[in-house]
Amino acid sequence: MALNVGDIAPSFELADTELKMRALDEFKGEKIVLSFIVAASSPVCEVELCTFRDSWKEISDMGAQVIAISNDGPFANKAFAEKHNFNFPLLSDYTSKTIRDYDVLMPDLLHIKDYNAAKRSVFIINEDGKIGYKWVSEDPLKEPNYEEIKNFLK
Repeated sequence: MALNVGDIAPSFELADTELKMRALDEFKGEKIVLSFIVAASSPVCEVELCTFRDSWKEISDMGAQVIAISNDGPFANKAFAEKHNFNFPLLSDYTSKTIRDYDVLMPDLLHIKDYNAAKRSVFIINEDGKIGYKWVSEDPLKEPNYEEIKNFLK
């Protein structure tokens, strides 16, 4: 079932790069820029998450926190995060449960049967836990509109 602006964001509990379980609830009370990426270390995901890293202060000053989710394992995510010095959590949804809960599953990535990934997507979850902004791309090579995201946060 597709999520829409105004819906309550589905909760999750996923492993971070240090194998610590992180839940959506721990970020309550602030806006969350929730970025689903296709694959750790892929070129477009690298650009996207580095853009969020480089915008960290500006996003943080607007009262928001970035959280990225991929279906890669925590070890692949850790190597990716360390290589690029990400200053926000990169969470591992290796079962794709949260990806399914947000209705952004991309099955058979690159036409490889059963190789599931997340559609490149961004949700902004407001302080009340409701989705305030939603962007989902069917094209894994398309980046989100970063200015639109920042304008929404203002």
